[in-house]
Amino acid sequence: MFVVFGFMAAGVLTGWLMRRHRARWTGKVMMALIWLLLLILGIEVGSNRRIVESLPTLGAEAVVIAVVSLLGSCLAARLLWTVVRRRENASEKEDRR
Repeated sequence: MFVVFGFMAAGVLTGWLMRRHRARWTGKVMMALIWLLLLILGIEVGSNRRIVESLPTLGAEAVVIAVVSLLGSCLAARLLWTVVRRRENASEKEDRR
């Protein structure tokens, strides 16, 4: 757990030091790493025989909960993305004046 907090603190420190430089590439790198993490998680689940064999017995309720949770997370992420973009566009318009 200390390693996780250490990396987080290092990221905050790096962001603080680079605050004057606009790093436009960080969003793309972060999305690529999230997709890579999801791929690796899928590989891990798919390679676990116990999990794959127990998938039919999990039941419809577990599938519904998983799908609704996933859709809710995607919707919340999209909403947050829209709000952030609107604020960025508004601040850019103010800077132009």
